[in-house]
Amino acid sequence: MTDAMEDRRQLLQIFQAAVEAVNGRARVRAYLERHALAAPVYLIAAGKAACSMARGAHEVLGSGIIDALIVTKEGHAEVLPWPVIEAGHPVPDARSLAAGEALLRFVRALPASARVLALWSGGASALLECLPLGVDLEQLRRINDWLLGQDLDVVEMNRLRKRLSLIKGGRLAALVAPRAVLCLAISDVPGDQPRNIGSGPLVPDESPTTTPKAVLPDFVRVALDAAPPMPRADAPCFSDVRVEIVARLDDAKAAAEAAALRAGFQARVESEFVAGDAVQAGARLAQALVRDSAGVVHVWGGETTVRLPPRPGRGGRNQSLALAAAYQLAGHHDAFFLAAGTDGTDGPTPDAGALVDGGTLERGSAQGLDARAALARADAGTFLEASGDLIHTGPTGTNVMDLMIGLRR
Repeated sequence: MTDAMEDRRQLLQIFQAAVEAVNGRARVRAYLERHALAAPVYLIAAGKAACSMARGAHEVLGSGIIDALIVTKEGHAEVLPWPVIEAGHPVPDARSLAAGEALLRFVRALPASARVLALWSGGASALLECLPLGVDLEQLRRINDWLLGQDLDVVEMNRLRKRLSLIKGGRLAALVAPRAVLCLAISDVPGDQPRNIGSGPLVPDESPTTTPKAVLPDFVRVALDAAPPMPRADAPCFSDVRVEIVARLDDAKAAAEAAALRAGFQARVESEFVAGDAVQAGARLAQALVRDSAGVVHVWGGETTVRLPPRPGRGGRNQSLALAAAYQLAGHHDAFFLAAGTDGTDGPTPDAGALVDGGTLERGSAQGLDARAALARADAGTFLEASGDLIHTGPTGTNVMDLMIGLRR
Protein backbone atom coordinates (compact mmCIF):
# COMPACT_ATOMS: atom_id res chain seq x y z
CA MET A 1 0.00 0.00 0.00
CA THR A 2 1.39 3.42 -0.97
CA ASP A 3 1.80 6.19 1.60
CA ALA A 4 -1.05 8.16 0.01
CA MET A 5 -3.45 5.21 0.17
CA GLU A 6 -2.52 4.59 3.78
CA ASP A 7 -3.09 8.24 4.72
CA ARG A 8 -6.49 8.22 3.05
CA ARG A 9 -7.40 4.98 4.82
CA GLN A 10 -6.43 6.44 8.18
CA LEU A 11 -8.48 9.60 7.66
CA LEU A 12 -11.49 7.46 6.81
CA GLN A 13 -10.93 5.40 9.96
CA ILE A 14 -10.72 8.57 12.06
CA PHE A 15 -14.01 9.78 10.57
CA GLN A 16 -15.65 6.40 11.20
CA ALA A 17 -14.48 6.39 14.83
CA ALA A 18 -16.00 9.83 15.32
CA VAL A 19 -19.33 8.74 13.86
CA GLU A 20 -19.45 5.56 15.92
CA ALA A 21 -18.86 7.57 19.10
CA VAL A 22 -22.14 9.45 18.60
CA ASN A 23 -24.24 6.52 17.33
CA GLY A 24 -27.84 6.90 18.45
CA ARG A 25 -28.29 3.28 19.51
CA ALA A 26 -25.24 3.33 21.79
CA ARG A 27 -25.92 6.80 23.21
CA VAL A 28 -29.56 6.13 24.10
CA ARG A 29 -28.73 2.73 25.56
CA ALA A 30 -25.95 4.21 27.70
CA TYR A 31 -28.20 6.99 28.99
CA LEU A 32 -31.05 4.66 29.94
CA GLU A 33 -28.65 2.24 31.63
CA ARG A 34 -27.36 5.10 33.80
CA HIS A 35 -30.76 6.70 34.42
CA ALA A 36 -33.47 4.15 35.07
CA LEU A 37 -36.79 4.97 33.43
CA ALA A 38 -39.78 3.34 35.07
CA ALA A 39 -41.91 1.23 32.73
CA PRO A 40 -44.34 1.18 31.10
CA VAL A 41 -43.54 3.89 28.56
CA TYR A 42 -44.77 4.94 25.15
CA LEU A 43 -42.11 5.75 22.58
CA ILE A 44 -42.04 8.48 19.92
CA ALA A 45 -38.93 8.69 17.71
CA ALA A 46 -38.37 11.05 14.79
CA GLY A 47 -35.38 12.00 12.66
CA LYS A 48 -32.60 10.44 10.63
CA ALA A 49 -31.37 8.56 13.72
CA ALA A 50 -34.86 7.54 14.90
CA CYS A 51 -34.44 3.80 14.27
CA SER A 52 -31.00 3.61 15.80
CA MET A 53 -32.17 5.49 18.91
CA ALA A 54 -35.31 3.35 19.20
CA ARG A 55 -33.19 0.21 19.01
CA GLY A 56 -31.07 1.46 21.90
CA ALA A 57 -34.18 2.14 23.97
CA HIS A 58 -35.61 -1.29 23.21
CA GLU A 59 -32.38 -3.00 24.28
CA VAL A 60 -32.79 -1.48 27.75
CA LEU A 61 -36.56 -1.26 28.23
CA GLY A 62 -37.70 -4.28 26.20
CA SER A 63 -41.37 -5.09 26.71
CA GLY A 64 -41.59 -2.05 29.00
CA ILE A 65 -42.26 -0.09 25.80
CA ILE A 66 -46.00 -0.54 25.31
CA ASP A 67 -46.25 1.02 21.87
CA ALA A 68 -44.15 3.21 19.58
CA LEU A 69 -44.37 5.62 16.66
CA ILE A 70 -41.16 5.90 14.60
CA VAL A 71 -40.59 8.26 11.67
CA THR A 72 -37.36 8.41 9.68
CA LYS A 73 -35.90 9.37 6.33
CA GLU A 74 -36.43 7.11 3.34
CA GLY A 75 -33.63 4.56 3.24
CA HIS A 76 -32.86 4.91 6.96
CA ALA A 77 -35.47 2.42 8.26
CA GLU A 78 -34.47 -0.65 10.27
CA VAL A 79 -36.44 -3.72 11.29
CA LEU A 80 -37.90 -3.00 14.74
CA PRO A 81 -40.71 -4.44 16.86
CA TRP A 82 -42.94 -1.58 15.66
CA PRO A 83 -43.83 -0.20 12.22
CA VAL A 84 -41.49 2.45 10.85
CA ILE A 85 -42.81 5.33 8.76
CA GLU A 86 -40.48 6.66 6.07
CA ALA A 87 -41.00 10.23 4.86
CA GLY A 88 -39.47 12.92 2.68
CA HIS A 89 -36.26 14.80 3.43
CA PRO A 90 -35.00 17.52 2.98
CA VAL A 91 -38.32 18.55 1.41
CA PRO A 92 -41.47 17.23 3.14
CA ASP A 93 -43.81 15.09 1.08
CA ALA A 94 -47.24 13.51 1.46
CA ARG A 95 -45.72 10.89 3.75
CA SER A 96 -44.53 13.68 6.08
CA LEU A 97 -48.11 14.87 6.47
CA ALA A 98 -49.32 11.29 6.94
CA ALA A 99 -46.68 10.87 9.67
CA GLY A 100 -47.97 14.05 11.33
CA GLU A 101 -51.50 12.67 11.33
CA ALA A 102 -50.21 9.37 12.73
CA LEU A 103 -48.52 11.31 15.53
CA LEU A 104 -51.74 13.10 16.40
CA ARG A 105 -53.63 9.78 16.54
CA PHE A 106 -50.88 8.21 18.66
CA VAL A 107 -50.89 11.06 21.19
CA ARG A 108 -54.68 11.20 21.43
CA ALA A 109 -54.78 7.47 22.22
CA LEU A 110 -52.28 7.70 25.09
CA PRO A 111 -53.61 6.94 28.58
CA ALA A 112 -53.80 10.04 30.76
CA SER A 113 -51.15 8.60 33.09
CA ALA A 114 -48.75 7.51 30.34
CA ARG A 115 -45.01 8.17 30.46
CA VAL A 116 -43.59 9.20 27.10
CA LEU A 117 -40.05 8.66 25.88
CA ALA A 118 -39.31 10.90 22.90
CA LEU A 119 -36.19 10.34 20.79
CA TRP A 120 -35.41 13.28 18.53
CA SER A 121 -32.70 13.82 15.93
CA GLY A 122 -31.97 16.03 12.93
CA GLY A 123 -34.27 15.69 9.96
CA ALA A 124 -37.45 15.59 12.06
CA SER A 125 -38.48 19.03 10.80
CA ALA A 126 -39.09 17.73 7.29
CA LEU A 127 -40.11 14.17 8.17
CA LEU A 128 -42.99 14.96 10.49
CA GLU A 129 -45.50 17.72 9.84
CA CYS A 130 -49.04 18.82 10.57
CA LEU A 131 -50.25 21.97 8.82
CA PRO A 132 -52.80 24.62 9.81
CA LEU A 133 -56.12 24.80 8.02
CA GLY A 134 -55.76 26.42 4.62
CA VAL A 135 -52.12 25.37 4.04
CA ASP A 136 -51.52 22.34 1.83
CA LEU A 137 -48.60 20.18 0.71
CA GLU A 138 -47.98 22.20 -2.44
CA GLN A 139 -47.55 25.38 -0.37
CA LEU A 140 -45.33 23.56 2.12
CA ARG A 141 -43.07 22.27 -0.66
CA ARG A 142 -42.85 25.71 -2.20
CA ILE A 143 -41.84 27.21 1.15
CA ASN A 144 -39.21 24.52 1.76
CA ASP A 145 -37.81 24.90 -1.76
CA TRP A 146 -37.55 28.63 -1.11
CA LEU A 147 -35.84 28.03 2.25
CA LEU A 148 -33.29 25.62 0.77
CA GLY A 149 -32.29 28.22 -1.81
CA GLN A 150 -31.82 31.08 0.67
CA ASP A 151 -28.34 30.29 2.01
CA LEU A 152 -29.80 29.92 5.53
CA ASP A 153 -28.42 27.73 8.29
CA VAL A 154 -30.58 25.07 9.95
CA VAL A 155 -31.43 27.30 12.93
CA GLU A 156 -32.76 30.06 10.68
CA MET A 157 -34.75 27.60 8.57
CA ASN A 158 -36.25 25.94 11.64
CA ARG A 159 -37.21 29.33 13.07
CA LEU A 160 -39.59 29.73 10.17
CA ARG A 161 -40.66 26.08 9.93
CA LYS A 162 -41.80 25.99 13.55
CA ARG A 163 -44.03 29.03 13.07
CA LEU A 164 -45.90 27.24 10.29
CA SER A 165 -46.40 23.89 12.03
CA LEU A 166 -49.04 22.59 14.44
CA ILE A 167 -46.54 20.31 16.23
CA LYS A 168 -43.26 22.26 16.25
CA GLY A 169 -42.23 25.16 18.47
CA GLY A 170 -43.53 23.52 21.65
CA ARG A 171 -46.92 22.61 20.21
CA LEU A 172 -46.34 18.85 20.62
CA ALA A 173 -45.79 19.44 24.34
CA ALA A 174 -49.22 21.06 24.48
CA LEU A 175 -50.75 18.01 22.78
CA VAL A 176 -49.02 15.51 25.09
CA ALA A 177 -49.62 17.39 28.37
CA PRO A 178 -50.16 16.63 31.19
CA ARG A 179 -48.23 13.38 30.62
CA ALA A 180 -44.60 13.17 31.75
CA VAL A 181 -42.10 13.28 28.87
CA LEU A 182 -38.39 12.44 28.74
CA CYS A 183 -36.85 13.57 25.46
CA LEU A 184 -33.40 12.28 24.49
CA ALA A 185 -31.97 14.23 21.58
CA ILE A 186 -29.01 14.10 19.21
CA SER A 187 -28.03 17.65 18.40
CA ASP A 188 -27.55 18.71 14.80
CA VAL A 189 -27.53 22.45 15.55
CA PRO A 190 -24.85 24.90 16.72
CA GLY A 191 -25.12 25.60 20.43
CA ASP A 192 -27.07 22.37 21.03
CA GLN A 193 -30.23 24.24 21.99
CA PRO A 194 -33.22 21.83 22.21
CA ARG A 195 -35.51 24.47 20.74
CA ASN A 196 -33.58 24.20 17.47
CA ILE A 197 -33.39 20.39 17.20
CA GLY A 198 -36.16 19.22 14.88
CA SER A 199 -37.77 22.65 15.34
CA GLY A 200 -38.27 22.10 19.07
CA PRO A 201 -41.63 20.28 19.29
CA LEU A 202 -41.40 19.73 23.06
CA VAL A 203 -39.76 22.96 24.25
CA PRO A 204 -40.77 26.63 24.07
CA ASP A 205 -39.41 28.84 21.35
CA GLU A 206 -36.96 31.52 22.52
CA SER A 207 -39.26 34.20 21.18
CA PRO A 208 -42.59 33.24 19.60
CA THR A 209 -42.66 36.58 17.79
CA THR A 210 -39.16 36.37 16.32
CA THR A 211 -39.12 37.25 12.64
CA PRO A 212 -36.75 35.24 10.41
CA LYS A 213 -33.85 37.22 8.98
CA ALA A 214 -34.75 36.41 5.39
CA VAL A 215 -37.11 38.77 3.56
CA LEU A 216 -40.33 36.78 3.33
CA PRO A 217 -42.24 36.62 0.06
CA ASP A 218 -46.01 37.02 0.20
CA PHE A 219 -46.77 33.30 -0.21
CA VAL A 220 -44.73 32.57 2.92
CA ARG A 221 -46.36 35.32 4.98
CA VAL A 222 -49.86 34.13 4.05
CA ALA A 223 -49.07 30.59 5.23
CA LEU A 224 -47.55 31.82 8.49
CA ASP A 225 -50.63 33.92 9.25
CA ALA A 226 -52.76 30.74 9.11
CA ALA A 227 -50.95 29.10 12.04
CA PRO A 228 -51.95 29.63 15.68
CA PRO A 229 -49.37 31.13 18.07
CA MET A 230 -46.81 28.90 19.75
CA PRO A 231 -47.15 28.24 23.51
CA ARG A 232 -45.52 30.78 25.80
CA ALA A 233 -42.37 29.77 27.65
CA ASP A 234 -44.26 29.72 30.96
CA ALA A 235 -47.10 27.54 29.65
CA PRO A 236 -48.01 24.63 32.00
CA CYS A 237 -47.47 22.08 29.19
CA PHE A 238 -43.69 22.36 29.65
CA SER A 239 -43.67 21.69 33.39
CA ASP A 240 -43.26 17.91 33.09
CA VAL A 241 -41.00 17.76 30.02
CA ARG A 242 -37.29 16.96 30.48
CA VAL A 243 -34.83 17.16 27.57
CA GLU A 244 -31.34 15.63 27.59
CA ILE A 245 -28.76 15.90 24.80
CA VAL A 246 -27.12 12.47 24.40
CA ALA A 247 -24.80 13.23 21.46
CA ARG A 248 -23.37 16.41 19.94
CA LEU A 249 -20.74 17.63 17.51
CA ASP A 250 -18.14 18.16 20.23
CA ASP A 251 -18.39 14.47 21.16
CA ALA A 252 -17.60 13.47 17.57
CA LYS A 253 -14.69 15.91 17.37
CA ALA A 254 -13.23 14.56 20.61
CA ALA A 255 -13.54 10.99 19.31
CA ALA A 256 -11.78 11.99 16.08
CA GLU A 257 -8.95 13.48 18.11
CA ALA A 258 -8.62 10.31 20.18
CA ALA A 259 -8.56 8.14 17.04
CA ALA A 260 -5.87 10.33 15.48
CA LEU A 261 -3.72 10.04 18.59
CA ARG A 262 -4.14 6.25 18.62
CA ALA A 263 -2.97 6.19 15.00
CA GLY A 264 0.26 7.92 16.02
CA PHE A 265 -0.50 11.44 14.80
CA GLN A 266 -0.53 14.69 16.64
CA ALA A 267 -4.06 16.08 16.73
CA ARG A 268 -5.59 19.52 16.90
CA VAL A 269 -9.30 20.06 17.50
CA GLU A 270 -10.19 23.45 16.06
CA SER A 271 -12.66 25.40 18.22
CA GLU A 272 -14.12 27.26 15.23
CA PHE A 273 -17.63 26.32 14.17
CA VAL A 274 -17.32 26.14 10.39
CA ALA A 275 -20.28 27.90 8.84
CA GLY A 276 -21.14 30.19 5.95
CA ASP A 277 -20.45 29.59 2.28
CA ALA A 278 -19.11 26.09 1.64
CA VAL A 279 -16.77 27.09 -1.18
CA GLN A 280 -15.17 29.87 0.85
CA ALA A 281 -14.86 27.62 3.89
CA GLY A 282 -13.21 24.83 1.89
CA ALA A 283 -10.60 27.18 0.48
CA ARG A 284 -9.86 28.68 3.89
CA LEU A 285 -9.50 25.36 5.74
CA ALA A 286 -7.26 23.90 3.03
CA GLN A 287 -5.03 26.98 3.13
CA ALA A 288 -4.66 26.59 6.88
CA LEU A 289 -3.78 22.92 6.40
CA VAL A 290 -0.98 23.45 3.87
CA ARG A 291 0.52 26.27 5.96
CA ASP A 292 0.73 24.20 9.14
CA SER A 293 3.18 21.58 10.33
CA ALA A 294 3.20 18.09 8.87
CA GLY A 295 2.03 15.09 10.88
CA VAL A 296 -0.87 16.95 12.54
CA VAL A 297 -4.47 15.85 12.08
CA HIS A 298 -6.79 18.86 12.15
CA VAL A 299 -10.41 18.35 13.19
CA TRP A 300 -13.09 20.91 12.40
CA GLY A 301 -16.85 20.70 12.71
CA GLY A 302 -19.85 22.69 11.61
CA GLU A 303 -22.39 23.08 8.87
CA THR A 304 -21.91 25.26 5.83
CA THR A 305 -24.38 26.45 3.21
CA VAL A 306 -24.62 26.45 -0.58
CA ARG A 307 -26.65 28.91 -2.61
CA LEU A 308 -28.21 26.77 -5.30
CA PRO A 309 -28.48 27.86 -8.93
CA PRO A 310 -31.83 27.41 -10.75
CA ARG A 311 -30.88 23.91 -11.94
CA PRO A 312 -28.33 22.50 -9.48
CA GLY A 313 -26.29 19.45 -10.33
CA ARG A 314 -25.24 16.57 -8.12
CA GLY A 315 -23.75 17.19 -4.70
CA GLY A 316 -24.15 18.74 -1.28
CA ARG A 317 -22.38 21.25 0.93
CA ASN A 318 -19.60 18.84 1.92
CA GLN A 319 -18.85 17.93 -1.66
CA SER A 320 -18.69 21.62 -2.62
CA LEU A 321 -16.48 22.31 0.39
CA ALA A 322 -14.15 19.42 -0.43
CA LEU A 323 -13.82 20.36 -4.10
CA ALA A 324 -13.03 23.97 -3.16
CA ALA A 325 -10.39 22.63 -0.76
CA ALA A 326 -8.92 20.52 -3.57
CA TYR A 327 -8.03 23.73 -5.43
CA GLN A 328 -5.78 24.80 -2.57
CA LEU A 329 -4.28 21.31 -2.25
CA ALA A 330 -3.43 20.98 -5.96
CA GLY A 331 0.21 19.97 -6.27
CA HIS A 332 0.54 19.30 -2.52
CA HIS A 333 0.75 15.53 -2.76
CA ASP A 334 1.35 15.23 0.98
CA ALA A 335 -2.02 16.83 1.88
CA PHE A 336 -5.41 15.17 2.42
CA PHE A 337 -8.77 16.68 3.39
CA LEU A 338 -12.08 15.02 4.29
CA ALA A 339 -15.48 16.70 4.57
CA ALA A 340 -18.54 14.57 5.30
CA GLY A 341 -21.91 14.53 7.01
CA THR A 342 -22.06 12.43 10.15
CA ASP A 343 -25.49 11.18 9.08
CA GLY A 344 -24.02 9.56 5.98
CA THR A 345 -25.76 11.89 3.52
CA ASP A 346 -24.74 15.16 1.92
CA GLY A 347 -27.57 17.19 0.49
CA PRO A 348 -29.95 15.23 -1.77
CA THR A 349 -27.30 12.58 -2.51
CA PRO A 350 -26.51 9.12 -1.09
CA ASP A 351 -22.88 10.17 -0.53
CA ALA A 352 -21.60 11.40 2.83
CA GLY A 353 -19.03 13.78 1.33
CA ALA A 354 -15.55 13.48 -0.10
CA LEU A 355 -11.89 12.90 0.71
CA VAL A 356 -9.68 14.98 -1.60
CA ASP A 357 -5.92 15.34 -1.98
CA GLY A 358 -3.27 17.08 -4.06
CA GLY A 359 -4.14 15.02 -7.12
CA THR A 360 -7.93 15.45 -7.10
CA LEU A 361 -8.07 18.22 -9.71
CA GLU A 362 -5.70 16.36 -11.99
CA ARG A 363 -7.72 13.15 -11.81
CA GLY A 364 -11.03 14.87 -12.47
CA SER A 365 -9.64 17.02 -15.28
CA ALA A 366 -8.29 13.89 -16.95
CA GLN A 367 -11.94 12.80 -17.26
CA GLY A 368 -12.77 15.99 -19.17
CA LEU A 369 -14.38 17.86 -16.26
CA ASP A 370 -13.85 21.42 -15.03
CA ALA A 371 -13.86 21.87 -11.24
CA ARG A 372 -14.70 25.59 -11.24
CA ALA A 373 -17.64 25.00 -13.55
CA ALA A 374 -18.79 22.15 -11.33
CA LEU A 375 -18.73 24.40 -8.26
CA ALA A 376 -20.67 27.12 -10.07
CA ARG A 377 -23.37 24.60 -11.03
CA ALA A 378 -23.49 23.04 -7.54
CA ASP A 379 -22.33 19.88 -9.31
CA ALA A 380 -19.28 19.00 -7.22
CA GLY A 381 -20.46 15.40 -6.88
CA THR A 382 -20.07 14.74 -10.59
CA PHE A 383 -16.46 15.91 -10.55
CA LEU A 384 -15.63 14.05 -7.34
CA GLU A 385 -17.10 10.83 -8.66
CA ALA A 386 -14.81 11.15 -11.69
CA SER A 387 -11.78 11.85 -9.47
CA GLY A 388 -12.59 8.85 -7.25
CA ASP A 389 -12.98 10.90 -4.07
CA LEU A 390 -16.60 10.45 -2.95
CA ILE A 391 -17.30 8.87 0.46
CA HIS A 392 -20.27 6.52 0.78
CA THR A 393 -21.11 5.20 4.25
CA GLY A 394 -24.84 4.61 4.10
CA PRO A 395 -27.04 5.69 7.04
CA THR A 396 -24.98 5.99 10.23
CA GLY A 397 -27.61 6.10 12.96
CA THR A 398 -26.63 9.59 14.04
CA ASN A 399 -26.60 13.23 12.91
CA VAL A 400 -24.34 15.78 14.61
CA MET A 401 -23.70 17.98 11.56
CA ASP A 402 -20.48 17.76 9.53
CA LEU A 403 -16.84 16.91 10.19
CA MET A 404 -13.81 18.19 8.30
CA ILE A 405 -10.51 16.37 8.90
CA GLY A 406 -7.19 17.36 7.34
CA LEU A 407 -3.69 15.88 7.32
CA ARG A 408 -0.31 16.75 5.85
CA ARG A 409 1.98 13.74 5.76
